[in-house]
Amino acid sequence: MYIPQKTVIKVTINCQLCKKDVLKAVTKLPGIDTVAVDGQKGTLTVVGDVDPVLVVKRLRKIGKTAQIISVGPPKPPEPKPSLLLLPPCCNQCELVGFRYAPYDGGLCNIL
Repeated sequence: MYIPQKTVIKVTINCQLCKKDVLKAVTKLPGIDTVAVDGQKGTLTVVGDVDPVLVVKRLRKIGKTAQIISVGPPKPPEPKPSLLLLPPCCNQCELVGFRYAPYDGGLCNIL
């Protein structure tokens, strides 16, 4: 059974070229679903069925200093709200319900 894991690795990223090199080296590994690099924090986040030690070895092979910060299950996707969200200007308004019946010559009812 396939269970993806989220691996966060601290890696030295000094410039845009470093970021490109890190992504290029890691995305070639099999079993990776998503890869994200945060240059400001100096972290690489990998989600998928891949060995974290193998990721670190690949980064060190291209001359980067890498250290595993955390390994665990990825966060489940947040459920989308099923309610209709109103704009802030409508928060003070009252919701009005209405009922529509097919027109048969009678009156429409609006509550």
